Amino acid sequence: MVTRSPRLRELCAGPLFRDLAHDLVGPDVRLYWDQAVYKTPGARERFPWHQDNGYTFIEPQQYLACWIALTDTNEENGCPWVVPGLHRGGTLAHLPSELGFMCFEAPPHPAVAVPARAGSIVVFSSLTPHATGPNRSAATRKTYIVQFAPDGAQTVREDASGTSVRTPANPPDRQFPVLVAGQPPG
Repeated sequence: MVTRSPRLRELCAGPLFRDLAHDLVGPDVRLYWDQAVYKTPGARERFPWHQDNGYTFIEPQQYLACWIALTDTNEENGCPWVVPGLHRGGTLAHLPSELGFMCFEAPPHPAVAVPARAGSIVVFSSLTPHATGPNRSAATRKTYIVQFAPDGAQTVREDASGTSVRTPANPPDRQFPVLVAGQPPG
């Protein structure tokens, strides 16, 4: 979305996220990903348990996920659930499901619901297993997700021959620097 919206680009590179990224990622940080996610009324399925790094594997594995509630979110309309502590084990194996990749059907440890008021930010590691519940409410639940990775992060995938292919996560229009040596770029 930052490729189409100067306001979102400014938000993602602004002091709130710079400070958060500096404290949790380090002095050299790039925007890694951003997206809007809506859960419409009557969405009966929960989004499967997954880690963000289970979708596109990057190294270093741990990056920062910021789940911004654009509307109030709670258990009725599909707030996020997290499994604390499992992020310490790295990226888990993920299998495809009907709705997306999944690292397990049911969490091996108790999960915690994370309701959030509009304007709040839920912050967690890309290695934190999380899911969102169904939307049993009459309103659409809206979220903006922003992720930040250390500068130098690379996506890692295997090609058809089984060879590991690394691609820098640094296209300047999308994965632009947020911090360079602890300072705003420029």
